[in-house]
Parts: sequence; C-alpha cells; structure tokens
Amino acid sequence: MQEAKFYKKLDNKIVACELCHQACFIKNNSVGLCRVRKNINGELFSLAYGYPVALNVDPIEKKPLFHFQPGSLSYSLGTLGCNFRCANCQNWNISQAADITPLAPLVRGENLTYVEPEKIVSDAIDNNCSSISYTYNEPTIFTEYALSIMELAHRANLKNVWVSNGYMSERCLRAIIPHLDAINVDLKSIDENFYLKNCGAKLQPVLENLRTIKKSGIDLEITTLVIPGLSDDLEMLKSLAEFIANKLGTDVPWHVSKFSPAVSWKLKRTPPTTEETIFEICDIGKNAGLKYIYAGNIPGDERENTYCPACGELAIRRFGYEIERLDKHGRCPNCDKNLDIFE
Repeated sequence: MQEAKFYKKLDNKIVACELCHQACFIKNNSVGLCRVRKNINGELFSLAYGYPVALNVDPIEKKPLFHFQPGSLSYSLGTLGCNFRCANCQNWNISQAADITPLAPLVRGENLTYVEPEKIVSDAIDNNCSSISYTYNEPTIFTEYALSIMELAHRANLKNVWVSNGYMSERCLRAIIPHLDAINVDLKSIDENFYLKNCGAKLQPVLENLRTIKKSGIDLEITTLVIPGLSDDLEMLKSLAEFIANKLGTDVPWHVSKFSPAVSWKLKRTPPTTEETIFEICDIGKNAGLKYIYAGNIPGDERENTYCPACGELAIRRFGYEIERLDKHGRCPNCDKNLDIFE
C-alpha cells in the first residue's frame, strides 16, 4: 500500500483527509467516503495506488475533449471508488463498487494486477497515444497514483488529461495543475439541491475549482448531462450557460449530453432525453454567447462538428469518433480565426 499525501494526523489515531471537499475525518481501521483511503494506525493509505481496474486506448473525443489534440489517441485508466454518489453514474460498477476495503486482499492477489507508473507510460507510447487520461471513475481519489504517472508522462512528452467532477480540494488542485494539460469537468447542474440529493456533494467548490482551472491556462471543457426531471430545467441551464460565458469565458466548450437510462446506476426508469431538448439547450448556450456548444450522445448530428464562431465555416467534422480535420493548424480554413484548439 502507498501512504497518502493529502491528510493530517489528529489525536486518537484519527486522520483528516484533505484530498477533496468531502473532508472526511477517518477513524483507525476505517475508510473515507470514497472507500479507497484507509486509516491504519493513524496513517492514511491509498488502496487504489497501482491497481487500475480499466486500461484502454480511447479517442480523445471520448473524454469528451473536442478542442484538445483532435483526432488523437489517449491511454485511459481508472480505479475503483468515487467521492460522489451520482444516481445517473454509467460506470457505477467500478465507481460504486461495494466494500472495497474487505475486497482489498482480492484486489492485490486475484482480481487486479499491480501496474507500475512506468508501465502505464510505456504502454501509452507503444499504443501511439499522445496523452494519458485519468478517467472512468473520479481521478481525484487516486491522485497519488495519477501524480506518479503524470510526472513521468511529461518527461516522455505525453500530455495529461483528467475527466473529473471537479470536487478536489484546493491543496490537491495546486498539486496537479503543474502536470495537467487538459480537463473535462462535469458541471452537472448549477442547482445546489441537485448536487446534495443526486451526488452527495456541494456545488460551490466545483464552481471555485472551475475558475482556478481556467485561470491556470489548462484546456478546460465542460459537460452537462441533461436528465429529464432532474437537470433539464431550462432556466437553470440558462444560468449554467451564463456562468460558463461570464465567469470562465465564451471560448470554453460546453458538451450538452443526452441521458440514456439503460446505462445508469439508479435511474433506469427515467426516460431518455429527447433530441429536441438537447437542441434547445444548445441554442440557450449560443444565446449566452458561448462559441462552441456540442450535442453529446447523438452520433451524426451536425452539432458534433466544430464551426468557426466568426464566419460559420466547418472546421472539424465528427461522426461519433471518426474525425475529419478541415482546419489549418487550429485556425479557420476560411477566415483564419483562432479556433481555441490545444495541440
């Protein structure tokens, strides 16, 4: 096991985890809310370090990132556990895996294999990937493992990408920013009650972290999953779009994604989002001044494409994960406007 980096020792062998805004106080021989950080005799250890549960080569567009190295491959990994409890989670079998601590001997012996950070980097290179993505579950909970890989990745000229709920602590965010190149944050709603009821978290820390990330110069993209009856209120989404435009910048891409109940954790009886609703929300984003709004989970729709915000020329055509780049090194092929693409 690897000792955790982000915690304080308290009296009576209690530790205060400082990794995310859940801010767990963990008694001896217990775990935090994410279930992968365990207090052993007054010291905090990561049960996830070195034990990825998923390793894949993905298109960068799957993250989704549309303005970061378009058309490239990213070596992707995730572990067990999460610091959220989202009812809509589509990777719930790993993020919400029950009783991770009792399963730890199996994780170490039979179910999962230890993978050194050096192996992750070498596999990324061998698979012609230009980045490594920390995804599938919340990367914050395996930050120590991620940081070990991220430092090596930069030395090997690979980029680092996070797909995150944005709930990391300020201390954690400061640690990862020097090694992070791009991030897609799920801004699930701009309603506090939604975060409390659906995710078991608070909204404000996510908004503050988004501001910090944007100021850092990291490529930031935002995804909002539109869930009927939960996060499809048009006035709320108007406020969300205006937050992105006014507090983060009109150049931040916004992915408005269709909800599919079949892959969700606890919302299998919730109807899928209609395409008409997604299109209406895309228009809301456009009216808020956002330059790049993308319809998610609707393969083949023209709203997956990137158009020049100045002249409207098609710059990147997408059909699912098939990419045709018509831009000129990140500039409009017609009027030469900068398309805010990170290569």
